[in-house]
Amino acid sequence: MKYSSLLILVLLMGNFGLKSQNASGSRLLIPENYKKRVTLLVSGKTRHYYALDHERTSVINVNGPGELEIISRVRFDENQHIKKSYQLCYSIDGGQERQVKLSGVTPSKVAVYDDKIKGHPGQSRETEISLGRGAHTIAVSIPDASASVDVRYVFKPTKGKKTSWIAFAPNRPSEPVELISKETNVKYYRFSRKNPLQAEITGPTELRLLTRIENHFNMKGRIHYRLQVKDNNQVLHTFQLSSTHSEVAVYKDESELVPGKPCEVVIEVPAGRHCYEIYPLDEDKNTLLGRMLIPKKDVRVD
Repeated sequence: MKYSSLLILVLLMGNFGLKSQNASGSRLLIPENYKKRVTLLVSGKTRHYYALDHERTSVINVNGPGELEIISRVRFDENQHIKKSYQLCYSIDGGQERQVKLSGVTPSKVAVYDDKIKGHPGQSRETEISLGRGAHTIAVSIPDASASVDVRYVFKPTKGKKTSWIAFAPNRPSEPVELISKETNVKYYRFSRKNPLQAEITGPTELRLLTRIENHFNMKGRIHYRLQVKDNNQVLHTFQLSSTHSEVAVYKDESELVPGKPCEVVIEVPAGRHCYEIYPLDEDKNTLLGRMLIPKKDVRVD
């Protein structure tokens, strides 16, 4: 009897631990640029939201895979009780803008603004965005000024599929650069705005791109940079990335530079032949290092 009671107690503690771990796995995200914070009391607990604007986007940077949840609330005048509808606009990695319509919203019965002059918050509505592996830039806004909307960003990481990758060489001419990372030689390719990284790929497959910023010894702290990907001269993706000095990688033959930590993006390559160009957007950033990989299962022998 004692053994059975002890076993039940252990199982209950194990389940509680799993739930706590899942809950703690989610994290709140703060916009990178437009940060007009709004404070609410929801069921007596303080919650921070961020106002959306129709002229300025709210930019979120996050590494997948996972689910990004946009929790939104439209504002009501203090004595307004009619149902409201509103729209959110968002784009992923500079891609096509998508619109989400949220309707039938009434004033919340459990939430209030800390500042009554803002009116009354509506019921919360959730918009979920699935994000694959690698770095992602999500831009969020509202289409016009007809509604005031506040949002809160919650990211829930998920486990990605296991993939065996193989290095994929860019088109020539590309300047190879060897790094030594954890006693292993790794080949990258130097590229810039004038000399982008170029590759011809036949889909469907995935293109995994690792980039490192090239640091001089006098460059300190976190360095931000933007990366753009074109497919057959059409802009496909734009990423906002940031990195610090690598603690494990060094140049094999160049002592005056320090490589940054790698930033990863994964590009879904649709069926057919594609000509990709990858280059930095920032004029004040000289060169980047890039390494491309594709899934081993997709390697074709002509």
